[in-house]
Amino acid sequence: MQEPIHIIGAGLAGSEAAWQIARAGVPVVLHEMRPAVATFAHRTGDCAEMVCSNSFRSDDDQMNAVGQLHWEMRAAGGLIMSMADRHRLPAGGALAVDRDAFSAAVTQALRDEPLVSFEPGEIRDLPTEGRWIIATGPLTSPSLGQSILGATGEGALAFFDAIAPIVHAETIDMQVCWLQSRYDKGETEEERTAYINCPMTREDYEGFIDALLAADKTEFHEGETAGYFDGCLPIEVMAERGRETLRHGPMKPVGLTNAHKPTEKAYAVVQLRRDNALGTLYNIVGFQTKMKYGAQTEVFRRIPGLQNASFARLGGIHRNTFLNSPRLIDDRLRLRSHPNLRFAGQVTGVEGYVESAAMGLLAGRMAAAEALGRDLPPPPVTTSMGALVNHITGGADAKTFQPMNVNFGLYPPLDEMRGGRKGRKDRYPAYTDRAKADFQGWLAGQN
Repeated sequence: MQEPIHIIGAGLAGSEAAWQIARAGVPVVLHEMRPAVATFAHRTGDCAEMVCSNSFRSDDDQMNAVGQLHWEMRAAGGLIMSMADRHRLPAGGALAVDRDAFSAAVTQALRDEPLVSFEPGEIRDLPTEGRWIIATGPLTSPSLGQSILGATGEGALAFFDAIAPIVHAETIDMQVCWLQSRYDKGETEEERTAYINCPMTREDYEGFIDALLAADKTEFHEGETAGYFDGCLPIEVMAERGRETLRHGPMKPVGLTNAHKPTEKAYAVVQLRRDNALGTLYNIVGFQTKMKYGAQTEVFRRIPGLQNASFARLGGIHRNTFLNSPRLIDDRLRLRSHPNLRFAGQVTGVEGYVESAAMGLLAGRMAAAEALGRDLPPPPVTTSMGALVNHITGGADAKTFQPMNVNFGLYPPLDEMRGGRKGRKDRYPAYTDRAKADFQGWLAGQN
């Protein structure tokens, strides 16, 4: 009988890896410590629980590298994308999901798969025998983290990942706010009105910045350093970089027209995105924060339209552990010093839900191929998946390695295409056309 492959962690990466292994005809055991051993951010013991945003970001597979990654995962029969599509919510050009329904569906699909078995409980030490995938994510337990540290000899790097607050929709003042996606993006009216917008005058904005900078913040523990990932900066850190930073970032007013005052241009706009299918919860877009809870309520209620807001969840901050993958991981996602161990997900140094799930998809396929006596190379570097693997396993400088979202900057350039901002209209579709053809060729080579 075929020996099972073991996976530690049933997050997005671990769930996707388990699905891919089982679909290849290989048994898999999924180990998950939740809910018996809790984390700061998780609420349940379900698979693929989304603890930060409910968005997989852009679903545009022509002009966006994330959308292209969505396309590749769908083409590869990915469980995460299948369940995301089934439970998607209106979000303009983004792919957002009802997080509870999505997680429940992923869990049920894996429990219904005969080759997947669940083994609850914490794995405290790296295994020495058998084939394993470690997909413990940014909240790897301290004991397992120490075991990884001992096995690698490199130590784990860390940055702090901040969680945005969620507001009860019924407490938002729609006499002040209005529904609109930026630039009216979307093919349906529901998509074009997927966001709630809160307008600010200059006076509102300046007062908000003053309160934000003065608010009580979470203190770091001794020995911890605030090495933030630029794609997920707390808003107060952005404000500390300059008073206008937020107005040119998550609070930019462009592409929006106030339905109540169409001739009056807002100085800044705060956007909220639907967080569940019922439309009863909205998260504040880009408002990750390390403010203390009492300060959050006071500061966020300064936003016009949120003066009476009730919060389903306030923001938070937690440590995010990841490996120095360029030194430690080969292009089959194996630990160089212990090749029976693969790593997948955010612990490898990719950033984002879909990037983490994509690494799970690859780790699962590679582990299954190895168990069946074959070798599976990574996808071409011209694809979103291949570009990410290349980056974390050698494309990045190990001395300065930091977490990375997928982006066209990781793609090999097209020599014949015009560079710069003006060339993107032609260059980006050329990138994704090439990626689709090359990814299909990679998939065909596995048959």
